[in-house]
Amino acid sequence: MSQNREQWGSKLGFILAATGSAVGIGNIWKYPSIAGQNGGGAFTLVYLVCIFVVGLSIVVAEFVIGRKTQLSPVGAFEKLAPGSNWKWVGFLGVASAFVILSFYGVVGGWILKYIIDSISGGFSSLSGNPETAGAVFDSFVTSSFSPILYQVLFMGFCIFVIVQGVKGGIEKWSKIMMPIIIVLLGVLAVRGMTLEGGMEGLSFLFNPRFEDLTASAIVLALGHSFFTVSLGMGTMITYGSYLDKKQNLMTSAVWVIFLDTAIAMLAGVAIFTTVFALGANPAEGPGLIFVILPSIFPQLAGGAIWGTLFFILLFMAALTSAISILEVVTAYFIDQKGWSRKKATIQFGGIITIVGIFCSLSLGGGINLTGFLGMPFFDVMDYLSSKYMLPIGGMLTAIFILNKWGLKEYMNELRQGMDNMSLSESLIKIFLIIAATIVAFIIFNEIYFTIVGKALIG
Repeated sequence: MSQNREQWGSKLGFILAATGSAVGIGNIWKYPSIAGQNGGGAFTLVYLVCIFVVGLSIVVAEFVIGRKTQLSPVGAFEKLAPGSNWKWVGFLGVASAFVILSFYGVVGGWILKYIIDSISGGFSSLSGNPETAGAVFDSFVTSSFSPILYQVLFMGFCIFVIVQGVKGGIEKWSKIMMPIIIVLLGVLAVRGMTLEGGMEGLSFLFNPRFEDLTASAIVLALGHSFFTVSLGMGTMITYGSYLDKKQNLMTSAVWVIFLDTAIAMLAGVAIFTTVFALGANPAEGPGLIFVILPSIFPQLAGGAIWGTLFFILLFMAALTSAISILEVVTAYFIDQKGWSRKKATIQFGGIITIVGIFCSLSLGGGINLTGFLGMPFFDVMDYLSSKYMLPIGGMLTAIFILNKWGLKEYMNELRQGMDNMSLSESLIKIFLIIAATIVAFIIFNEIYFTIVGKALIG
């Protein structure tokens, strides 16, 4: 380990930062939406099994690789498998982070815009009228200048945090934002449950409806269990590289998974109690956030306050994820190229911002680099990263441990900091095999769908 390498200041700081990486925009709307549409509590049960089998296995694997090498993804794979092609798994992680942040920053900008609109009372004209809210949203995202302005502001926040370093930037701000996220979600959830009809939302979300739990829903649970904790792009390898040997990686990973899942479910309570109380359509996906809720909040007593709190919550969730993604790219240039943190962050944060501008403009601003693919540049970047880059990265990480690095060396590192806690090597092996197999199936299923036009399952 380099004597100058930054380290987390505390175990709590690391757990909150890693949880912040996992908690993103998707936790606030995606999990509640897909759970409600696919069996409610039944889907939740399947999801919990999947995340503790698949998600936990890969999280621990990435933590172990990072702490063992004290390097970002490219350097980590080079160190553990020198002279081999495994370093390209690390490059895939860095590339994935670059691609994801380019469009993620655009959505972060949208959230900033909605915070300002809520504070200024801009939602009042949308009260009870989702059609108007939808038209306002479409007009905003398809314009040329305004979305870019807010995207640049959002990326500016990310760069500001990362420039300050691991302890003084990522950890410091995670310790501030993560408790606020939990408190705000709790307040919004309690508020939702006090509304007349709000308890119907709880029933919709958590009451098991096994008749709706189809094979496609199970595949969806498998996929979401993987994507929800920021796996496959080297984030957890990078964060793990700032750990010392005293950290119990297994308990830390369990805490990250638990907090991420709890926040997703709490978000479901906050959103769906409110949606059902006011008779809105719960099956809206992203539109739920930017269309349905802005038309709902003005109907509540103190609606401007509740709307503002919600979008502040969403902004913090987006920011904690975004800074972890930018750190992957930054750490590569610090570790592999010897750049200063300031130089790496500003230069590549700026480049990502520029690519994000093209993502934004592809939605209606007049520039679309991938129009020939039948979808905007924004959607292409989302599709490539979520459907292929992330799962391939996660699958190859598990295969690397099993077939290249070796399970014995992996277990030796994992046991560091565990205070003689028993750990079955065979069980860890089985979990890694299951995780790799499941992710491989998800990838193959997607490829089959792309070629044939019909998924094997789903």
